[in-house]
Amino acid sequence: MTIDSSVVKKIANLSKLKFDKNQESHLVKELNNILDWVDKLQEVETSDIEPMLSVFNEKMVMRNDEVAQSFNVDKLLQNSPRKDSDFFVVPKVIE
Repeated sequence: MTIDSSVVKKIANLSKLKFDKNQESHLVKELNNILDWVDKLQEVETSDIEPMLSVFNEKMVMRNDEVAQSFNVDKLLQNSPRKDSDFFVVPKVIE
């Protein structure tokens, strides 16, 4: 697959971007370079390679769960201008 200026114009229109002619030609070149690189990756022999979940072989180290001192809810809510039961009440910001 190759990218031409019509594809870049379509992508720009869909993404609500505007490019001048120089930027457009630069994007055509860069996108074609990326696609050439992906084509090279497709040629790599991977049939002998097992699938992997991560590039790292390390195991995840988990810490022990320990009970720690928590905040006093009543003290925290004393500074709140509005509260409901044990919760802060904040102004609605999204309709």
